[in-house]
Amino acid sequence: MKQLFEVHQIGGKKLKNRTVIPAVVYSIFRNDGYVAEENVEHYQVIAKGNPGLVIQEATSVSKTGRMIETQLGVWEDAQVAGLKRITDAVHEVGGTVILQLNHAGLMSTDGVRDCPSDFSVPVMFTLSMNGKEMTPETLEQVKQQFVSAGRRAYEAGYDGIELQGADGYLISQFLNTNVNKRTDIYGKQPEQFALEILKEIRSLSSDTFIIGIRLGGFEPTLEKSIAYAELLEPHTDYFNISAGFCAIKGTSKPFKPEGYPFSENVYAAESIRKVVRKPVFAIDAIEDLQMMKNVLEQTNTDMISIGYGF
Repeated sequence: MKQLFEVHQIGGKKLKNRTVIPAVVYSIFRNDGYVAEENVEHYQVIAKGNPGLVIQEATSVSKTGRMIETQLGVWEDAQVAGLKRITDAVHEVGGTVILQLNHAGLMSTDGVRDCPSDFSVPVMFTLSMNGKEMTPETLEQVKQQFVSAGRRAYEAGYDGIELQGADGYLISQFLNTNVNKRTDIYGKQPEQFALEILKEIRSLSSDTFIIGIRLGGFEPTLEKSIAYAELLEPHTDYFNISAGFCAIKGTSKPFKPEGYPFSENVYAAESIRKVVRKPVFAIDAIEDLQMMKNVLEQTNTDMISIGYGF
């Protein structure tokens, strides 16, 4: 039986236990994407608590793809020095930290809101967020922004990266066929965008560099997400199962069997773990130590997140 506080291997790294601090956005200090002293102190304090893995908050690969104006960035080389201060601080206390790479797409705060297809999400009253279909040139540019961000994370000393492929952000928008109506390969094979990014980042890093993906459990259905996991598995070291694109009613279809003791996202993680061999992380409404142990023992997932990140 799996034990919460036992050593566990992810990719080429041994983790001290099976607990995860998920990517919870903390940055409120600067609006230029650069690391503040508070960020360094924050992650060192977290690492001192001895989690098996710390996933740094969603860090934007593009200045115009930020979800909030104060979001940390990894879109230019000059940001590497500040990010290295975080990795040094975490490693100093024996922690393992990976960087979540994010592009908000339709959910971006400014500029043209890139989206796989033209798409509109009602916000309130007559207000809406409008996404513009990415041209082939824009799609390639954004893909390379992810790849360059992965290189910068490697140079900054992170133990790996996690693609933010869930929670309604850009990669989630590609994977959700209710949003992605493209007629090219990125529409016919919605996983292709994420797949190419994973492959290219792997080619720029080492075998011990963890490459994971946060995947929506219902994108837009559980069956779709299971299929995506099987397709992506050869190119990723783990799956962190979260919410899909839920911005409008009916865009994602989460469910769980009657009487299931945990959340819909945990049910999705358990279901995906049945068909993949790579580690699967469970997250969502896991509120205390006993529940962490229960989820680990009853679902056969591999790592348990305490808290809900985005």
